[in-house]
Amino acid sequence: MTSSQAWLSRLAVAAVVLAAGYLAWQWLTPPSLPVGFASGNGRIEAVDIDISAKLPGRVKDILVNEGDFVTAGQVVANIDTRVLQAQLRETRAALDQARIGIVTARSHVEQRRAEKRAALALVAQRQTEVEAARKRVARSEELAPKGNTPLQVLDDDRARYEGAKAAASAAEAQLAASEAAIGTAESQVIGAQAAHEAALATIERIQADIDDSALKAPRDGRIQYRVAQPGEVLGAGGKVLNMVDLGDVYMTFFLPTAAAGRLAIGSEVRLILDTAPQYVLPARVTFVADVAQFTPKTVETSSERLKLVFRIKANIDKTLLDKNLGQVKTGLPGVAYVRTDPKLDWPASLAVKLPP
Repeated sequence: MTSSQAWLSRLAVAAVVLAAGYLAWQWLTPPSLPVGFASGNGRIEAVDIDISAKLPGRVKDILVNEGDFVTAGQVVANIDTRVLQAQLRETRAALDQARIGIVTARSHVEQRRAEKRAALALVAQRQTEVEAARKRVARSEELAPKGNTPLQVLDDDRARYEGAKAAASAAEAQLAASEAAIGTAESQVIGAQAAHEAALATIERIQADIDDSALKAPRDGRIQYRVAQPGEVLGAGGKVLNMVDLGDVYMTFFLPTAAAGRLAIGSEVRLILDTAPQYVLPARVTFVADVAQFTPKTVETSSERLKLVFRIKANIDKTLLDKNLGQVKTGLPGVAYVRTDPKLDWPASLAVKLPP
């Protein structure tokens, strides 16, 4: 090959490289915006959720790995519950004891009520004896002055009458004691029932703690980090896993006052990610800051940071997320486009283009 041919060959290669570079630049360069549109840089974010232990304890096992998809209610880790299980058995034994205490206390009540019935019968008997003795005394007092009844008989009748009254008083005291004993026995029933309810409540609490020791995913999402490892001892609230809710994915970006002031909640947004510029994702504004701030240093240049901007949050449609769950990733940079004039149509370059 001659030197001229080699030179032409190198020139052709350079031309191909330049053409490829130009095409790549055209592909990756965001479309120019007509009047009535604005854009802002941002990153894809999602709601972070920490899955933590409610009570202090040792991590028994972790059932998922980083990157795994989980569904709401799925058990993802377990905290050791041997101490709680022992407490549960102890409380169940106390519950059985309380049940026996209720039966015993109720039997005491029945016994005291039987004693009261016997005391009532005795009081009635003594009152009858008092009435009979009173009548004998009355007859003796009527006959003795006439000599028809010896004075000794009158004295004996009076003694029996006083004895009958004393016996009646003793029977009434016994009745009062039996009534007091019934009150005491009934209070013992209430105490035994309270102990029974307390044992039931303790069982419910311990069972709830045991159930909470099986850590479950609160929502559908993906595991990001394993914060703890099996065998580690955690305090109350100790983090075990971190997950992202893939049903709540959004991009946060910033717009100057003039553009942000024309946006409303629910306004349409178009998102183009740096990693997939061939797609245009639909989203809607779900948050517009009510206080202006300086543009974050990571988003704009130093000169632009002198301008006040508003933070905007645009959520991606959940149906779209569900269809592409495996491709959803947080942290991806991109550009959000908005219409400051809702009467305008979206340009062709920002028409929705979804992954197949």
